[in-house]
Amino acid sequence: MDAEQFQRIAKALADPRRFEILEHIAKQAEVGCSRLCDCFPVRQATISHHLKELASAGLVESRRDGQFVYYRVRPAILEAYMAELRGRMAVPEGGSGRARASRRRPAVTKQARQRLD
Repeated sequence: MDAEQFQRIAKALADPRRFEILEHIAKQAEVGCSRLCDCFPVRQATISHHLKELASAGLVESRRDGQFVYYRVRPAILEAYMAELRGRMAVPEGGSGRARASRRRPAVTKQARQRLD
């Protein structure tokens, strides 16, 4: 993922309403623009603007069926963004970013384990 797309995605996800719209789309296979307008207390023009920004970032793709437009998430782009973010933050995949040594438990002897059981 190039730096420009990374920045576009970060900017797109920084807007709370846009993030909410993306979450709503991700919960379904695809969703129509008119359906999105019914789900949020904003004007259709605002929803369209947010969808344009999400599409520009590559997070969603659209499909036109007559006068209706349907949107779906592009999971591969989202995964690539998360992998790039983990790399930039030096966070291991699936990890919390804490050093492994701090997550280790103290050694427990066999006798202590038996007492706990």
